[in-house]
Amino acid sequence: MAVIEVKNLTKIFTVYQKEPGILGTFKSLFGRKYEEIKAVDNISFSIEEGELVGFIGPNGAGKTTTLKCLSGLLYPTGGVINVLGFQPWRRKADFLKKIAFVMGQKNQLWWDLPPMETFVLNKEIYGLSDEKFKKVLGDLVDLLDLSDLLKVPVKKLSLGQRMKCELIASLLHSPQVLYLDEPTIGLDVVMQKKLRDFIRDYNHKYKATIMLTSHYMADVEALARRVIIINRGRILFDGDLTSLIKKHAPYKLITLVLKEQVARQKFEKLGKIKKFSYPEVVLKVESHLSNKIAAKILENFPVDDLNIEDADIEEVIREIFQSQNE
Repeated sequence: MAVIEVKNLTKIFTVYQKEPGILGTFKSLFGRKYEEIKAVDNISFSIEEGELVGFIGPNGAGKTTTLKCLSGLLYPTGGVINVLGFQPWRRKADFLKKIAFVMGQKNQLWWDLPPMETFVLNKEIYGLSDEKFKKVLGDLVDLLDLSDLLKVPVKKLSLGQRMKCELIASLLHSPQVLYLDEPTIGLDVVMQKKLRDFIRDYNHKYKATIMLTSHYMADVEALARRVIIINRGRILFDGDLTSLIKKHAPYKLITLVLKEQVARQKFEKLGKIKKFSYPEVVLKVESHLSNKIAAKILENFPVDDLNIEDADIEEVIREIFQSQNE
C-alpha cells in the first residue's frame, strides 16, 4: 500500500531580480523584474508503508522543496500529492498528527530550558495521554540513551545531544511518516553512526515510512535500500542501490598490499590504476573480469593481502551528476 503518492509534482518560485547599488534600488521603484525558478520539475514517485528511502542530490536539486510540499509547508504549483490519504497543503490536524519533519539545521527546543519542558509542551499540542507519553518517551530515551540529560538546560548540551532531543520532540506522537532533512549535518562520525542506528531501529520498531536526505553517503548506504536521485528538480534515478551501481558503475575496485616493490607498468595492463603508493595498489576493473584479474594478480605478484569491492557509492553519484552536466 502506497503511503506517499506523487504525480507530476511541480513547484515554481517567482524571484525578484534587483540590480546592484543605489541606481538599482531607484529603478526598482518604477519597475521590477522577476524570474521564475522551477525548483521541482514534474516528478512522480510512490513510497510504500514502512519503506526507508534515500532522497539525494546536490545543493539546489529540489530535495527540501519536495519534502516541504509533502509535509504541507509549501503549496505545489502543479501535480497531485497524496500522503496517508490527505492532501498535505490543506494542513488538516489529523494529517499533522501523523507526520514529522526533522531538519538538521532547525530546532524547536527552548534554549534556556531542559528538553523535558519541550517534550511536555509537545505532549499537550498533540493531545497525548499520560500513559502514551510516558511509554513513547521511555522507548525513545532508551533508544537514544538520554536518560541523564532530560533535565539539563539545552544550552549546555552538545550538538549531538541536542539533535537526539530534537528527534525525541518530533517523534513523541509516533508519526507514521517521517521526513528527515540532513539529520546528521554537523555531527562527528561517532554521533552520525549513533543517529543512523537510531533511525534504523525506529523504522523497524514502528514501521514508519521514512524519507531521508543527506549529503553523507554513509547515511544513505547504511539505511536505505532504495534511493531517489534528484538534480535540477528532475528525478535521475529511482531504484535500489545495487541496481544503481550496476547501471552507472559496472566496475569493481581491487585493493592489494604488496610484499615487495613492483613496477607500475605491470599493473597498467590489468586495469586503470586509481592508487599506486607502495605497498598499496588500487585497480579499477570491469566487474565481470574482477575475479579473473584477482586470480592473475595472486599468481604473478608478491601479494600480502587482496580485497575486491564494489564502486564507492559517493563516486557513483558524482559521476551521474557530472554526466548530466556535460
